[in-house]
Amino acid sequence: MEIRRFIEQDRKDVISLWRRCGLLVPWNHPDLDIDRKLRVQGELFLVGVIDNEVVATAMGGYEGHRGWINYLAVDPGMRRKGLGRIMMEHIEAGLRDMGCPKINLQVRESNLDIIRFYERIGYSSDHVIGFGKKLSEDPEYDIDQV
Repeated sequence: MEIRRFIEQDRKDVISLWRRCGLLVPWNHPDLDIDRKLRVQGELFLVGVIDNEVVATAMGGYEGHRGWINYLAVDPGMRRKGLGRIMMEHIEAGLRDMGCPKINLQVRESNLDIIRFYERIGYSSDHVIGFGKKLSEDPEYDIDQV
């Protein structure tokens, strides 16, 4: 798998991958999420490509205190081959190079498969409750139309 920075020509394939992975929800518009990421540390938006097909993604970010990883995705037909681990290693290396001392993740409690994956690669629960507050409202969209 070739791992490289996201380029605009990847957009449709990335969103399609996120759809197949069940990552799209009506309150996080994927086009807006991509646009925002490209404005801030776009070098930490990685895609994994095999035979010119986007099969994996990961978005990283570092704000000076903690690193964050979002949109880790591996094509369902390509799972259990180490691709997720490889994507995480690349994002972790990028964050480490920026001086990041620790990475935080948010995982839906119902996503037991990804929880087990993160545990296998050395992550553990910090036993905290995640809070969020919207500072702006994104337009509603139909996840089947994106």
